[in-house]
Amino acid sequence: MVEFPATENDTGIEVRREHGQVGYRAALEEMTARNAAIAAGEARELVWLLEHPPVYTAGTSAAEAELLDPRFEVVEAGRGGRYTYHGPGQRVGYVLLDLNKRGRDVRCFVHALEGWVIATLADLGVESWRADGRVGIWTRDVDGREAKIGAIGVRVRKWVTMHGFSVNLSPDLTHFAGIVPCGIEEFGVTSLDRLGIALAPEAFDEALVANFGGFLAALEKACSA
Repeated sequence: MVEFPATENDTGIEVRREHGQVGYRAALEEMTARNAAIAAGEARELVWLLEHPPVYTAGTSAAEAELLDPRFEVVEAGRGGRYTYHGPGQRVGYVLLDLNKRGRDVRCFVHALEGWVIATLADLGVESWRADGRVGIWTRDVDGREAKIGAIGVRVRKWVTMHGFSVNLSPDLTHFAGIVPCGIEEFGVTSLDRLGIALAPEAFDEALVANFGGFLAALEKACSA
């Protein structure tokens, strides 16, 4: 386990990096307990980086018609958004921060979270962006069309965040065909591997850590504006 260094506005945020796969239900249970402990002042804030076995998760806006082929377990996640796929080769970041310390603005948090992923991908040689009206992180696929490379989905309980983001490093992209990812039919999904970038999860984690200070600074700046 590695800790992000403490700053003036932070007493030390734990980062946990898993090298094996963690079952989605087990992760959700642990994340829910940690969220409550943070809200009660009994635990530190947490960034948890991991991978899941193949699973489809349903957000609070998920429509039944968007579950096309439930070939994997389907779990109600409790986060915002619609259907998402998680599986091997996709790095998931669960971000549990206390927004009581950071302006109590969920929109600011999501914007900063997106910016963290975008900055990290830029360091890895991939230009990506937000798209109006489309949730997630987008890039240019090998065919020149826009495609999703990262997903965002959060929940806030007692102003402590849960869930976070996922980025496609080298997942089996055919697994996304069982759903309409995030309810957006007209665009596909891509990955770093498909774009010609072979990257180990540990290297992606290091790139995230390198951009963590910028994420916190952007969050605090946006929410104090």
